[in-house]
Amino acid sequence: MNTQQTSALVRIREMILRGELAPGQRLAEAPLAELLGMSRTPVRQALPVLAREGLLQEHETRGYIVRGFSTADILDALDMRGALEGLAAKRVAEGGASRALVGALRQVLKDGDRILSKGHIEESDEALYADMNGRMHGLIVQEARSPMIGQALERISHVPFAAPQALAFDKTGLDYMYHRLVYAHRQHHYIVDALERGEGARVEALMREHVNPVKENLNLSGIKKTHRPATPLLSSVR
Repeated sequence: MNTQQTSALVRIREMILRGELAPGQRLAEAPLAELLGMSRTPVRQALPVLAREGLLQEHETRGYIVRGFSTADILDALDMRGALEGLAAKRVAEGGASRALVGALRQVLKDGDRILSKGHIEESDEALYADMNGRMHGLIVQEARSPMIGQALERISHVPFAAPQALAFDKTGLDYMYHRLVYAHRQHHYIVDALERGEGARVEALMREHVNPVKENLNLSGIKKTHRPATPLLSSVR
């Protein structure tokens, strides 16, 4: 995924999270690209990805519509993700984490440490942290080698903001977000340590707890419990 596509993905995701693009609103590439100050190509590439994340759905004739969702749906999905990832991590720990897995996870931890080493975060760090987070969780689930867990998590990933890589920063509180990410990444270190030591019960509890910072970040960013009415700003799809 190129830099401009990643930027479009992150910015549209945030606009949906903040309610700037409302449920039922149709998105057209040209006005959306103009609004974001970029060309149409990265916007065109980002929209199907957001549809896979559950934020958009294809319009019956052309383009995409912003999906409606509720806080309760997202929180339920996050709790389910924590339970399933906890089960996956427990199985890996009890079966003995391979040296290859531990090595790969340690590299991911270093990538996360590097992002946070500045003592603050910038807007450009959002995509980097999201990618790191997605790799961390994906490696553990893959190592569990459970089609059932994998399929269930794939279904959950279509609920908005429930997937590990579907992050959205609160740009009005980057200092607070930095401290939340430091806490979440410290949990990553604890999780890898527990996996390496074969501590099944501990790593399962850590994975369940690990979704709580995500909930706090989403609440901070202003998800509404009720749907907001659609506005005509980007409704030019025919």
